[in-house]
Amino acid sequence: MNDAPPLILDDVGLTLPSAAGPVEILRHLSLTLNDGERVALVGPSGSGKSSLIAVAAGLEQPSAGRVMLFGQDLAKLDEDGRAKLRRGRVSLVFQSFHLLPNMTAEENVAAPMEIARRPNAMAEARTWLDRVGLSARLRHYPHQLSGGEQQRVALARALAPRPKLIFADEPTGNLDSTNARHVADLMLDLVADAGAALLLVTHDPALAARAQRVVTLRDGRPVAEAAGAPA
Repeated sequence: MNDAPPLILDDVGLTLPSAAGPVEILRHLSLTLNDGERVALVGPSGSGKSSLIAVAAGLEQPSAGRVMLFGQDLAKLDEDGRAKLRRGRVSLVFQSFHLLPNMTAEENVAAPMEIARRPNAMAEARTWLDRVGLSARLRHYPHQLSGGEQQRVALARALAPRPKLIFADEPTGNLDSTNARHVADLMLDLVADAGAALLLVTHDPALAARAQRVVTLRDGRPVAEAAGAPA
């Protein structure tokens, strides 16, 4: 299974309950993400993009179909098994940063490496914060950082464990245009350097176009696919 693609979604569906009855969030969705590939998900709000990320990462169980992560069928793993499979190999970057408020930038970046029992976690954290231009902000807490700086910390935290697969859900959505462009440049450069696969949700057409494939979702299913930037 070592040569399996990082991610395969096979005829995936997701139905969630609501006050008005069951709602189909995803339907008959199939997608393969290969090693080192960058794929952008675009589409209107409510089209299922963030739900797709949650299902693909094993944070939400699909109602139908199969999700294969690094050759493992997530349906055959319990929550601990899915967490173990992700550890050190999968990272997530969100729109809202999700930094731990009582930890410094350095400690936030080191945390997932310490959980994975990686050696020299703090030294690695400093290296990655330097790579995202924050070597002078190591000991600052999230509330002492701007939005752009917080997202760069989140990016360093995601990439420091050297994952093979990164899920990014609107990583520039809370940033002004200048910071959004800077964070996007950093993310794509660092992901390419790491040789990681990237599944990116974005409303920004310019950012989406920098992926190798652009998949448009509507009403929970893919309705179009286009080539983006070359590898």
